[in-house]
Amino acid sequence: MAEEEEEVQEEKSEKCPECPAGAPAWMVTYSDLVTLLLTFFVLLLSMANMDPVKFTAASSSLKDAFGMHKVPAHVDFTIPILPSLPINPYSPIQQQTTRKVYEKIKSQIDSRRLENNVGVILNDDESIILRINDSVLFARGLAKIAPKSYSILRTIADIIRPLPMDLRIEGHTDDRPVSPSKYSNWDLSVARAVAVTKFFIQSNLLPLDRMAAIGYGMDRPLVPNRDDVSRSKNRRVDFILKLQSNKGKSQPTSTKSPVPL
Repeated sequence: MAEEEEEVQEEKSEKCPECPAGAPAWMVTYSDLVTLLLTFFVLLLSMANMDPVKFTAASSSLKDAFGMHKVPAHVDFTIPILPSLPINPYSPIQQQTTRKVYEKIKSQIDSRRLENNVGVILNDDESIILRINDSVLFARGLAKIAPKSYSILRTIADIIRPLPMDLRIEGHTDDRPVSPSKYSNWDLSVARAVAVTKFFIQSNLLPLDRMAAIGYGMDRPLVPNRDDVSRSKNRRVDFILKLQSNKGKSQPTSTKSPVPL
């Protein structure tokens, strides 16, 4: 009898497998749906008995919660303007190098007793200017270099050659028409700058890739053209030296043979 009861219990256990623990997976979705429906009907009920003040407060709180802020059409505010600080685009190393080169050039000009013919200026943009009055290099109204100035130009080239700097040669005139009228003021300034550049190249003194020739005519006077003295100061040739940039710099051109121009 006991054996029969055990067989019946084994059959029942085989027919009824154990159910997994927890609720079925569909209950999660169903619960969310019921919750949303409940919330919807609560809102309908609250809106049926709407108080404008409470509705505005509730609406504002919902907007704040979701980050929906109304942007005003016009906002009055003042932005304080601080005084601008002077910006120097040149690194301390560049400034230090340029100053050392300036002192070296000035010392060489003084030692060779050229200070009366060649002025040396350290410019604000970290360039060095060697300034020569036009009467030292040229006859009045002409662009041909006077032979007496060859030694001065050779000395300038000797000073510039070992420096890590590029050279820009600028021609300048006063405001009076050129006499004789072969040139305009601008033509004369360009012709003089080119003449000096040609002299350096054809004499194998400086390579072409380190130089540029520019003429400004009467557009960049040092002083107002009021009298003969001021006009004499404005008639000049400037040798502008600036530190070379390694970016995109080509190899120096050899100066062993003259370059015909």
